[in-house]
Amino acid sequence: MENEIINKVANSGLITIDLSEFKTEGERVLFDIKPLLFHELILKEKDLRDFIKTNDWSVYKDKLVALTCSNDAIVPTWAYMLLSLALEPYAKKIVFGSLQDMENLLFAEKLAALDVSKYKDARIVIKGCGDDPVPSNAYIHITNLLKPVVKSIMYGEPCSTVPLYKAPK
Repeated sequence: MENEIINKVANSGLITIDLSEFKTEGERVLFDIKPLLFHELILKEKDLRDFIKTNDWSVYKDKLVALTCSNDAIVPTWAYMLLSLALEPYAKKIVFGSLQDMENLLFAEKLAALDVSKYKDARIVIKGCGDDPVPSNAYIHITNLLKPVVKSIMYGEPCSTVPLYKAPK
């Protein structure tokens, strides 16, 4: 069997972590308060409260909602709190910030629940390419979580990695 092909990657003992597997499922929605402002600059409490009473919040059922204001208006914190209270019975998750801020938070929550002890002394490859985008923040987060327990961290694919960290002997 001298022509037998040996899969050295499969036999290497490398563990690949695909961060796209940590993505929270659900439709992402940006709720911009700007159109609710008078001249898109000034918050009128009565108008906001009227909007909250009359709006059909059920359209946000099971959605991941990011609350923001896309212009430089000064919006008091309580306005976002009121909107959050209206969304809460319907939305799966509500955060303040952009869709990117929400994505960072969702990945951070999932990674915080990861039991890194199962990777003790392991050689890890953090998968670099995939169909689903993964925020850069998630790569930083997983690296910091794994460093205290693993033997090494690499980035990329098992057949072509970039070494990032090697534990001291």
